[in-house]
Amino acid sequence: MEKMKAGERSGGAGRPGDEPITILAIESSCDETSCAICRDGVILSNIIAGQAIHEQYGGVVPELASRAHMQNIVPVVEAALKKADCGLDTVTAIAFTQSPGLIGSLLVGSQFAKSLAQALGLPLLAVHHMQAHVLANLIPGAADVAPLAAVVGQSGAEAAERSGAAPRPGVSAGVEARPEFPFLCLTVSGGHTQIVLCQSPLEMKVIGETLDDAAGEAFDKSAKLLGLPYPGGPLIDKYAREGNATRFLFPEPQIPGLNFSFSGLKTAILYFLQDQTAKDAGFIADNLADICASVQGRIVSILLNKLKKAAKQTGAKDLCIAGGVSANSGLRTAFREMGVREGWNTFIPSFEYCTDNAAMIAITGYYKYLEGDFAPLTVSASARAEW
Repeated sequence: MEKMKAGERSGGAGRPGDEPITILAIESSCDETSCAICRDGVILSNIIAGQAIHEQYGGVVPELASRAHMQNIVPVVEAALKKADCGLDTVTAIAFTQSPGLIGSLLVGSQFAKSLAQALGLPLLAVHHMQAHVLANLIPGAADVAPLAAVVGQSGAEAAERSGAAPRPGVSAGVEARPEFPFLCLTVSGGHTQIVLCQSPLEMKVIGETLDDAAGEAFDKSAKLLGLPYPGGPLIDKYAREGNATRFLFPEPQIPGLNFSFSGLKTAILYFLQDQTAKDAGFIADNLADICASVQGRIVSILLNKLKKAAKQTGAKDLCIAGGVSANSGLRTAFREMGVREGWNTFIPSFEYCTDNAAMIAITGYYKYLEGDFAPLTVSASARAEW
């Protein structure tokens, strides 16, 4: 979008340069209604309302999600303002998820945001949901950090020499530690799996992505094959903690380049379970923990092998993960361990910023505001969007 001064497009007057920049952000791309308040890049509140109604259907029902958003959005916005001790008269701009997502859900959030911006005379900031997941790693105090200096048995200088990176004395597990540009981010969710090269907060390029199923779908579909209720991904993670990840070996797709594929793995798991249960009807129940650990281990290895390849190709030394699947304990642990072995700084958002949330929309909106990247009131929600 063309860069304009605050207020030129949406009718808002903007704010004098010496006043704080306060962003009210709305996220409604799927089945969470969320509102966050961000002031000068710091998250003051992040309220999320989930939708348990979908569990009985084994997946998100778009029409029910839209109706729930309509019920939740006003109370969620009020709660976010209250927690932040912030009035609408102090808000500088309105940010919202413009794409991608369920179109009905996006429309609820986008129309609410546009109406609020018009009523208050404030500029509007349209945010790409997946770019926002990446920038969750820039939320102050949000990252779980494993720096170069954390490499076992090595000083920070030794680790930097091993990896070819310059020492980063400022990087520690402190609350202000954030990745330095350029960095790589593996974004993994129910609908997307991508490797993103980030040159700046608003300059990103997808260098690898799934050709079929996303990692989150692989988890949920595997869980369904095991008879686990929706959402099954967290349950696989739970049972995997008690299992042996090397007990059952599943194939790793040999996809060229930096792209992913999970459809073949899903089919291999299906055939494996069919063969085993034909011999022993109680096979799944008797081996659930080991099956879950083996499935999770293979999904994680597929993800991290590609990320490792991308890091070596680009020379990036700061690596991040983001998206709902980044809450998976097996992925988080393996990602940190890979960083230790390779001498890379690794960053993971805290759990509340992994799944869909408005805080990531707010921080992205904040950087868009700084760049003057405003949207007109005629902007439309989109179920799909290019970067």
